Amino acid sequence: MATTTRTRSADTALTTAEAAFVLLTCEPAPLVFDARPVPGLPDAAIPLGELRTLLLCERYDSDTTDVLWRHLAHHAREKGPAWVVGAIGVALPALTRLAGKISRGHARHADDVDSEVLAGFLQALRAVDLAPPRLWLRLCWAAWRAGVAVIKADEGDELPLDLSTGSRSPRMPYGHPDLLLGRAAAAGLITSEAAELISATRFGDTLVEQLAAEHGVSASVLRMRRRRAERIVAAAVSRGDLSCATRRAGREAA
Repeated sequence: MATTTRTRSADTALTTAEAAFVLLTCEPAPLVFDARPVPGLPDAAIPLGELRTLLLCERYDSDTTDVLWRHLAHHAREKGPAWVVGAIGVALPALTRLAGKISRGHARHADDVDSEVLAGFLQALRAVDLAPPRLWLRLCWAAWRAGVAVIKADEGDELPLDLSTGSRSPRMPYGHPDLLLGRAAAAGLITSEAAELISATRFGDTLVEQLAAEHGVSASVLRMRRRRAERIVAAAVSRGDLSCATRRAGREAA
């Protein structure tokens, strides 16, 4: 069975957030930000879409940016989901650039990077201390670290897509990755659900977001479960535990 190389899909966490922002900021009643308390911004109430355009076209100093994001973060924390979407929407151009840089050379993880960049930013937006300076920079760093963690977690830890082939049979365990997952589940190293999760999202065409919706959990929770299970399987492959477990299982069955 041929494996699938995943590239960024049309509907990632970031593009979904952008679609929600567009709906929130469209006429006839776009969400409006009162920019009057923010030094350097126009002394007026500004629709969030226009505010984002203004931030893209003009360069503001850190004092203006800090005050702006303190207000946006307060709104997100105190005024409900619409302002969460609004604050994320204002940040989306920067978050999209960050995600693109992180996933460059790691296209198969692009969807995961998008999701974790957004999740990292959202967590910081909700929890970071707003008083210290460089607030915008700290929010972006939280998003960056979350996205980079996807790549670091997968490098050397995920189940290999291709196992060695040649004139000699490779050292056990060998075969298609699904066989390794089956052995790991049979040996009790991971659950059968974790094996199915890895198989469907790494070697099939199923998106993590799709499974998350079906199971009523967040995509970040499923990614955490998947990484944990992949590390267990990868470590077992390195130690040769799966081949031993397979032989023991065979002897017990006999």
